[in-house]
Amino acid sequence: MKKISLLFLSVLVITVSVAAQAYESSVQYDKKKQQCIAIDYTYPPEAVENSIVKKLGKMGYKPKEEKGILNRDKGFLVYKNIYFTDISKDRMDFMIKVERKSRKNSDESVMYMVMMKDGQNALATMDSYDVGNAKSFLNNMLPDIEAANLEIQIKAQEEVVAKAEKKLVVLQKDKLELETKLATNVKTQDDTIKDIEVQKQNLEILRGKRANN
Repeated sequence: MKKISLLFLSVLVITVSVAAQAYESSVQYDKKKQQCIAIDYTYPPEAVENSIVKKLGKMGYKPKEEKGILNRDKGFLVYKNIYFTDISKDRMDFMIKVERKSRKNSDESVMYMVMMKDGQNALATMDSYDVGNAKSFLNNMLPDIEAANLEIQIKAQEEVVAKAEKKLVVLQKDKLELETKLATNVKTQDDTIKDIEVQKQNLEILRGKRANN
């Protein structure tokens, strides 16, 4: 039983490790195909993008986001001339894009990281140590992504709670209005019953006069 558990744990570790390994790839940027480091995550793009923005934000860097309907680079986060010691001792430009891995699954995403120096793609000239650092950085992003995804889930749940509370306030208001209407209705019924009795008495008086005539 112990051997089976250890085997299962080993398979699980290997599976997770394989699923979160960065690799060299390419992506279209600045009107041409660029060499880059990429990695697949089993988390939605919003969580992945939030995590990288927050991580680099702690280093004091804010991205410029490529926007515009006609902008072919739309969606890229551009960090110009930053000193990213986790990857290299040299200042470089980092262009990062996160997108859904496929249309079918919104909970899987791929991150592309293009590195440029002096206007040229830096990956081809980087030594293996720095390339390894870049891959390790993306491999080690998982805890940050998990934390970012948790915040998204918390925010979504807060919105669900807020919506339910708002609905309850409306229902309580409707209940108060209905109770007020009901109380008014009951009083009106009582007054109407009394009025009917009086009118019946008046009717009997009138009928009595007719009998006497």
